[in-house]
Amino acid sequence: MRLATLRTPHGTRAVRIEGATALELDAPDVGALLTQRDWAASAAAGGGARHDFDRADLAPVIPYPSKIVCVGLNYRNHILEMGRTLPDHPTLFSKFAESLIGAADPIALDPLSDAVDWEAELAVVIGARVRHADEPTAEAAIAGFSVLNDITMRDWQYRTTQWLQGKTFESTTPFGPVLVTPDELPGGVRPRLALRASVDGETVQSANTGDLVFDPVTLVRYISAIVTLNPGDVIATGTPGGVGHARTPARYLTNGATLVTEIDGIGRLDNVARAVLVPA
Repeated sequence: MRLATLRTPHGTRAVRIEGATALELDAPDVGALLTQRDWAASAAAGGGARHDFDRADLAPVIPYPSKIVCVGLNYRNHILEMGRTLPDHPTLFSKFAESLIGAADPIALDPLSDAVDWEAELAVVIGARVRHADEPTAEAAIAGFSVLNDITMRDWQYRTTQWLQGKTFESTTPFGPVLVTPDELPGGVRPRLALRASVDGETVQSANTGDLVFDPVTLVRYISAIVTLNPGDVIATGTPGGVGHARTPARYLTNGATLVTEIDGIGRLDNVARAVLVPA
């Protein structure tokens, strides 16, 4: 099943995607849908007003997650090619919901940063409340997967040893276009999918999600040992090599640059970087 959150003249609505048609469901967004008992059965059976999905105005697939937990250093080949040893535990940090944008929304280039970088990632979306999960419980808690680009202000990220301030600038993080349930993906809750990012038509990242050191189930188990994961919470699983900051010379997003982020079997984000004015 494929789900999305559409912006309509009457507010956002959760929809189920059938081919090129989006069918409205009884929830204002996918995050709200996931809080319903038996949400999957409700989503599969529902079908109200119809929309042309190809022309739809997409909000972030989960507009207001209570938590966005991000993972660093999680692609095996990238870690090894940098001469590092594989980590024993995930590196975790956070983003806030205000950073999220839709699949075709502009990325806000804040003039406070001149080092805006890309990080293509597989996003895990939680569909059930879970704490101290064992493996079967963690598997069952995964509602599905989406695409996210963890846009990062590198100059702010490295001001201190704590990354948060460079990771959550407002209106920067594309997230969508849809949530795809595990049964539709090769590998299920441990999907093996090609992931790519391009800037102005040039491929800058290319990997496979099967190369994750800590797979989605492992991450749900680990994070739920720390804090309760709730329906609609998001885990961004990390990015492979190819980010702009690691290039010589470094390369960053500039005004008018087009960033495309895509994962086979899920979908594609098309976002243009746009300079924004900040009040004096």
